[in-house]
Formats: sequence, C-alpha cells, structure tokens
Amino acid sequence: MNKSKIRIGFIGLNPDKQWASIAHIPALGTLVEEFEIVGVANSTYQSAKKSAEAFQIPLAFENAQALILSDEIDLVVITVKVPHHYELVKAALGAGKHVYCEHPLGNGLEETKALAALAAQKNVVAVVGTQLVAAPELLYLQQLINEGYVGRVLSSTLNGSVNNWGDNVISHNYYINDKSFGATLFTVPFAHTLAGVIKVLGGFGKFKAEMYNNFTSVKVTDTDEIKSKTTEDQILVIGAFKSGAAFSAHYRGGINATSLVWEINGTEGDIQVTSSSGHAQLLGLKILGKKSDEKELKNLIPPAEMYQGLPDDPLVRNVAAIYRLAAGDIRNDTRNAPTFEDAAKLHQVLSSIEKSASI
Repeated sequence: MNKSKIRIGFIGLNPDKQWASIAHIPALGTLVEEFEIVGVANSTYQSAKKSAEAFQIPLAFENAQALILSDEIDLVVITVKVPHHYELVKAALGAGKHVYCEHPLGNGLEETKALAALAAQKNVVAVVGTQLVAAPELLYLQQLINEGYVGRVLSSTLNGSVNNWGDNVISHNYYINDKSFGATLFTVPFAHTLAGVIKVLGGFGKFKAEMYNNFTSVKVTDTDEIKSKTTEDQILVIGAFKSGAAFSAHYRGGINATSLVWEINGTEGDIQVTSSSGHAQLLGLKILGKKSDEKELKNLIPPAEMYQGLPDDPLVRNVAAIYRLAAGDIRNDTRNAPTFEDAAKLHQVLSSIEKSASI
C-alpha cells in the first residue's frame, strides 16, 4: 500500500452491477495516481471478502466500524442505501476520517443538517455525491451564463422524465417506491438536477409546489407480487430565483419516453439543455443556444480541456470529476467538491418544496 496516495475504504461495494461497482470503481481506475482502494466492508464479512477478491482490494473488514477505525483508511466512501447513511457517516466523522457519501446524504433534512454540522466541527473533507455539479457540460453552462451569453436571465423552465416510479418494478429496486427509504423521484433524479440548476442560476426565492402519486401500487415483475407505492411520481414547482428570474419545473415518473429539457431565457439570448433522461447526473448534456439576433439554435460545445483526464462515459466521468475535486480538497485543505453544507442547503430547498406541496 502506497501511503503517498489517498487510501479509500468502501462501505457498500458489491461486484453485481450495483452503483459503486459500475461508477465508483471505473472512476477511480482513472485516478490511480491519487487514490488507492485499500479496504471494503459490507453487511457481512463473507460479502466483504467476495468484493475484496473481485476487485483485488487488500483488506476485507469484518464490519463497517472496523474499517472506519482502521489506520489504513484515509477516506471512507459510503455507497449503501440512504437509511444507513446517517449512522455510518456519523461514525466516520467521529473517527476524524474524510468522507464521500452518496446523495441523499441523510434521510431527511434533520439528518442532513446534523451531519453537515458535525463535518464542520471535525474540519474534515466531507463530500456528497451530487455529481452533476462537477460535470464538464454543467460547468460550461455556468460559464456561459456568468459571461452573459443570454444577458440577464429572465426565466428558466425544467422538464424531466424517467421510467422508474411507474406501476412496475423488479424486486431489488422496490425500495425506491417506499418513501421511508429516502430514494425517490423527488430526492434522487429531481434533486440531482436541482443541484445543477442552483449551481448555474443561484438560490431560490419564493415558490409553490404540488406533488402527486398516480400509481399507488406496483407489480413486482419477477415475483408477481403487488405492493404499495408511497412515492410521488409527479413533481411540479413554480416560483422565482433570488435574482427575480422566473422558474418552473415538472418531473414525471413512470414515463417510457425519458427525457430532459432545461431552457434558460434571457434579455440577449436563449439556451436549451437536453439529455435522454431526467437522470441528468448519469448522462451527458447537450447544450444548444442562440443569441437574440439569431434564428436557430446551434451547438455550444464545451472546450476539450474541460474533459481532459476524465473518462468518456458520462456516468463514470461525473463521478471521477467529484473524486478529482475531493483529492485536491484533501491535499490542499480546500472545499471545491460538493460539501455536506451544500447537501444541507439542497435538502432545505427540498424540504420547503415538500412543505409547500403538503398545504
């Protein structure tokens, strides 16, 4: 083990095509000068040993606490389901470790705020995986807005759809239909995209919201069971940014024709951002724009240097971009990767939207 590298311990890494194995592992494979995966802990020791063997990781820990307390680990990466985030992140912060936790950081606003406060108290690098905010296309879009491509922003409209959260699901994904698990249309694809919107256009002023559930039950296709669905599949928000620009959003679940269309309109031009899914954090974004004296939209392609050193696959690339920022933060005591404080601010917006929709 090379102590000049940042030594990672995974909590929740399995070789069966789950998120950590399809995104984190290949992302870290492009950053071998910065990171070394040293250990893994899963729900059982047998599972940890299986993952350690599959990914050629030196250490399999008997449990998460053993990994957290190990002197061999610098950065604890937590990629388990949301209800387990709070206790694991709290323990890692308590041990003085740097932490990278997948979004949503906490299962609700109070957990998220508590973890953000603890991270600030411990003064460690605490990163949340809202990877869209580090995507090259999103950073280029932010640059275009800041440089005045559209002039003063007057309005922005966001429409997204995904094929999850409809009336059927496979058994290992059923949990996303149970609101208590914290991994909903609202808290995952909508929230990931909202984090990008806020980065580009700033925070929100006033807004109103509605959320609806069109499918109150789902068929579990591999077992033929019918189970309840408590998560909303329609999210609507209308309001304004602090700048005064108008904002509207509509996210839809259970739609086969998945898409994302995000428009930004200003005094001097317009920008349209599109993707093939409302899961904007997983896919590349296409940016089109036109100035007010132009008739047609044209491609606005990010400079090649924005992609330098990053993987081609956007699903992996955006995660690698987060890790690259995290490495700089750990080495230089900076806070350029999305922080737990950012997560708390995002969740405050989500909580306000949810409160508005409940009135």
